[in-house]
Amino acid sequence: MAAIVPDRVRLTGLRFSAIHGVHEFERTRPQTFVVDVTCELMPRQQSDELASTVDYAELSREIEAAVTRDPVNLIETLAERIAATCLHHSLVGAVEVTVHKPDAPMPVQLSDVAVTIRRSRPE
Repeated sequence: MAAIVPDRVRLTGLRFSAIHGVHEFERTRPQTFVVDVTCELMPRQQSDELASTVDYAELSREIEAAVTRDPVNLIETLAERIAATCLHHSLVGAVEVTVHKPDAPMPVQLSDVAVTIRRSRPE
């Protein structure tokens, strides 16, 4: 018997300007953060109604609020905040969040720094 793959809602490339970082100079002006989210949905009734799924426009606004509110030191902490925001929706059973900090101050040249976490609803 094949495993059932959950339905997913994916938002990629959400781009925000916010202040997060460990260093004092990172806390003086906003930086770009890019967020990718994949929400695995709980089984649902077949329906063509918005109420039967996650409203991705609403979810994107909630993610924006999570990213742009009070600063944190680590993008891991920011990813946790975003995951909790997604899991607040009763239809989301699990979520994978990637937070990119493309302009992170680094001693070497690179195109991106990112952290990916996966969280699920307690069973």
